[in-house]
Amino acid sequence: MNEAPVVVVGAGPVGLAAAAELLERGIEPLVLERGEHAGAAVAEWGHVRLFSRWSELVAPPARRLLAAHGHRLPDDRTYPTGAQWAAEYLRPLATTLGRRVRCGTEVVGLARRGRDRVVDAGRDTEPLTVHVRTADGEERITARAVVDASGTWSTPNPLGGDGLPAVGEGAAAERIARHVPDLSDAQLRARYVGRHVVVAGSGHSALTALIMFDELAAERPDTRVTWVLRRGRFDDAFGGGAADQLPARGALGDRARSAVAAGRIVVEAGFRTDAVERDVHGKLRLTTVDGRGIGDVDEIVALTGFRPDLSWLSEVRLELDTTLQAPVRLAPLIDPNVHSCGTVYPHGAAELAHPEPDVYLAGMKSYGRAPTFPAMTGYEQVRSIAAELAGDTESARRVELTLPETGVCGGSGLFDEQADEPMAEDAGGCCGGTVEIATPAASTSAPS
Repeated sequence: MNEAPVVVVGAGPVGLAAAAELLERGIEPLVLERGEHAGAAVAEWGHVRLFSRWSELVAPPARRLLAAHGHRLPDDRTYPTGAQWAAEYLRPLATTLGRRVRCGTEVVGLARRGRDRVVDAGRDTEPLTVHVRTADGEERITARAVVDASGTWSTPNPLGGDGLPAVGEGAAAERIARHVPDLSDAQLRARYVGRHVVVAGSGHSALTALIMFDELAAERPDTRVTWVLRRGRFDDAFGGGAADQLPARGALGDRARSAVAAGRIVVEAGFRTDAVERDVHGKLRLTTVDGRGIGDVDEIVALTGFRPDLSWLSEVRLELDTTLQAPVRLAPLIDPNVHSCGTVYPHGAAELAHPEPDVYLAGMKSYGRAPTFPAMTGYEQVRSIAAELAGDTESARRVELTLPETGVCGGSGLFDEQADEPMAEDAGGCCGGTVEIATPAASTSAPS
């Protein structure tokens, strides 16, 4: 089994960082990506600017690998868009990794060779087999270990307030967007101009969308915007403002607060959607169990978070928290009912392991339904996993992660003003604390 590669699922930021970490330790990785190119999911929100500076978005081993091949990265102090992150870092990194990255390859199953999850005999001697689907058909890949860094982008939460689709949500699917729309696209912009738009959600994606639609409503007063939140209050949804250790995140919250204060956004708090109905004129109406309703709706932008796709992991033995669907040893450290971004405790391979040996969930997927995942957390996770697989237990356990307090740190933001200008070194990013990157030889520090 040691001659087989470590299979990494997903060629996003964390998956490619895992490959770079493994390669540095002399372990052969094989990255399997469903999309046609690395960073495919990131490219889908390419119009949105991140809270993080470049210095916080490049994994240390990836930086070294790219430098060794002569690739120069942008100014560490600037903030990229998703499109820039994918084009200037993720795709060049995948190109550098070469044949170790296979795109157009969808993972559809994982198991022990010849054993379903019920069978004990042979689980310690049979290798893992990764079942994949490509344009040419099905394939089985033998793996020494599997790092699932496939993320959650493809499985957004439904609009329904109980975690399941609202009645009529499926029938109205063509009128419901699941991601922040790019209103710079003329065709997409025309879909919303002069319409009644409902934005559902309380995270930073929702705040980003609210700002975009408020600007649209300022230009076209016949555009109506309603903000729907499941929580009963919305004043804490804007974050810490100037007190936020992440300037870009604080600025986003301030702009959203100002947009609501300007009166162009109607707020419906404590609204848990139960049904989406269509009236005789083709308009939509959202209703709750207790009889509240929002009518005359043309378009819905549901930014209600994401959840992990566990379907293809059904034949391996995972130990997941019953609430968050995150690894049980990690779940209490990231529970959003208890922790903000800045109070997440250090974690690595020990917290990400499962009863099935050599199977790890990493990156956003490791957080299950918890929403507060910064990129550098994922980079440190896969550093620890690579150390564990290399037999360097001491390094794998030496995990230190400090994240900034104030608000949530899980996603992308709108920070276009002077975003391409360097920011002062002490200004912070997402997240703007310090991560100690432990290596077999020494520890080096980098902004988180």
